[in-house]
Amino acid sequence: MCGIVGAISGSPVNQLLYDALLLLQHRGQDAAGIVTMQGTKCFMHKARGMVRDVFRTRNMRALPGNVGLGQVRYPTAGNAWSEEEAQPFYVNAPFGIVLVHNGNLTNAAALKNELFRIDRRHINTESDTEVLINILAHEIEVAARELPLTPDAVFAAVTAVHKRLKGSYAVIALIAGHGLLAFRDPFGIRPLSYGEFSDDGASEYMVASESVAIEGTGRKVQRDVAPGEAIFIDLEGKLHTRQCAAHPTLHPCMFEYVYLARPDSVLDGISVYQARLNLGETLAQRVISTMPPSEIDVVIPIPESSRPSAMQLAHKLGRPYREGFVKNRYVGRTFIMPGQAVRKKSVRQKLNAIGVEFKGRNVLLVDDSIVRGTTSKEIVQMAREAGARKVFMASAAPPVRYPNVYGIDMPTREELIASDRSIEEIRAYIGADALIYQDVAAMTRVVGALNPKIDGFEASCFDGHYVTGDISAEEFASMLSRRQQHSDDEEGPEHSRLSLQSATERA
Repeated sequence: MCGIVGAISGSPVNQLLYDALLLLQHRGQDAAGIVTMQGTKCFMHKARGMVRDVFRTRNMRALPGNVGLGQVRYPTAGNAWSEEEAQPFYVNAPFGIVLVHNGNLTNAAALKNELFRIDRRHINTESDTEVLINILAHEIEVAARELPLTPDAVFAAVTAVHKRLKGSYAVIALIAGHGLLAFRDPFGIRPLSYGEFSDDGASEYMVASESVAIEGTGRKVQRDVAPGEAIFIDLEGKLHTRQCAAHPTLHPCMFEYVYLARPDSVLDGISVYQARLNLGETLAQRVISTMPPSEIDVVIPIPESSRPSAMQLAHKLGRPYREGFVKNRYVGRTFIMPGQAVRKKSVRQKLNAIGVEFKGRNVLLVDDSIVRGTTSKEIVQMAREAGARKVFMASAAPPVRYPNVYGIDMPTREELIASDRSIEEIRAYIGADALIYQDVAAMTRVVGALNPKIDGFEASCFDGHYVTGDISAEEFASMLSRRQQHSDDEEGPEHSRLSLQSATERA
């Protein structure tokens, strides 16, 4: 999962892209990068770290031009600590192309082999984004060979790209001297929206992972990019669109609504905030079927993304909603001296319990999801140490039983607490007096009701159904091998899986 943005304007876009990346920072904190284009020349700055740390005044001054794109990285393929794998990626032919990508190609290994043997292109990193940009570059070269690069040629290239790629991908690219291209995979797994702003009769465009990046920079959201659709904006500011996939269907990632996206975003016509309220409402029904609400003295969310669900659950149960944990937003890095082992940060460095909300009470803790279970176990213990008489746990998402292959860096199946345990076994492991999970069917029903045009959801981590229909045992083994190859780097002190919005690691 990453955050991407692209803009074409009548004025310099460096500040606009910086501001948009700040609004997408929750989607990736490992690296950030911006590319701008002036004429046919591209200017790039990227590095590991958060947006505010990567870009200084001198870096911004070195990014001239009225067209550009940017990314915040949350690595799901390749090496989390390699600055070479920070985006954007660049290839110099044809024309010069710069690209950012959110998602995960499930056939990256096969494509890499194809690129070397057939397309005569060399891939120098383990990043699937480098594979993707070279596939796109090759298809643009084929479509526009000895011809001008027209929108028709661009769309023909994207059509060919769709036929070769498998997995999830939302892409924004700059083609030097021609314009900005954005497209989305035929299932619409990863989100992508575009907006417009008119100034003195001239239209300016922005494409971004979430609507909040468009609205938060003063632009008006027009709509979501459709699954399989490509949008091309030429340097004169003219917008061209075309459906480039043969059989597109809309199956957005359910985990965006459960956890990943900001609550003030609207993805594929669904308010993330309203989706989480709905999840809280149906979770309340599960709680009622498990225990009398009178046994619960107070409902407490585990910050941050579980708050809407917890509020709606408390409302439906008729029980008080309270903030029982304070998040420490300024946890710094752990410095490792020679000879020292890496020390993992405890959840207690990131959360502190407010004793008065727990002492002598039966508390219902609400989290957005439970992945490894280790963090849930520690939080339950914190509640008991703060004086809680009984500690119940409710998850706004169903049990996470299967790995995600579409761009969410979840643990392997063996590490998922729900992969081979019953709910009672999970309850005993985390030490709760009761454990209530969301129901898969109820989750898809109440979120899907917010947009009847959605064909379904990519909810493979909950139900084991991979919507692309092409995930084989061999591909699982290949992805696991790549994950293990870089596990030492990825488990460094500043990298945590699924810990973007919450104060805790999704463990």
